[in-house]
Amino acid sequence: QEQLVESGGGLVQPGGALRLSCVASGFPFSISPMSWYRQAPGKGREWVAIITDNSEYSNYGDSVKGRFTISRDNAKNTGYLEMRSLKLEDTAVYYCMINVLGTEHWGQGTRVTVSS
Repeated sequence: QEQLVESGGGLVQPGGALRLSCVASGFPFSISPMSWYRQAPGKGREWVAIITDNSEYSNYGDSVKGRFTISRDNAKNTGYLEMRSLKLEDTAVYYCMINVLGTEHWGQGTRVTVSS
């Protein structure tokens, strides 16, 4: 069964940190690029970060560059998004996406709320 399951979201104060996880099953995870996206309330989906299958290359959206770090552990079929110095505007549902031979697969999302 093909499945992506995100976890690690929650409520955090401004300036705090969270680590999101995305566990893949039923996919050739180790040969698939992985991305994180987010969707804030009332807004469209925003690309956050991408990492190649072998972790040699990663890139970030301007709004998170320098604060977020994407990584992956292919042995565990798991991707991560480390988020630091969180801001109110980081509040959103975060989704992982893997691209398997041109087909996108999405998780159900995990909610991150940054609030004092």
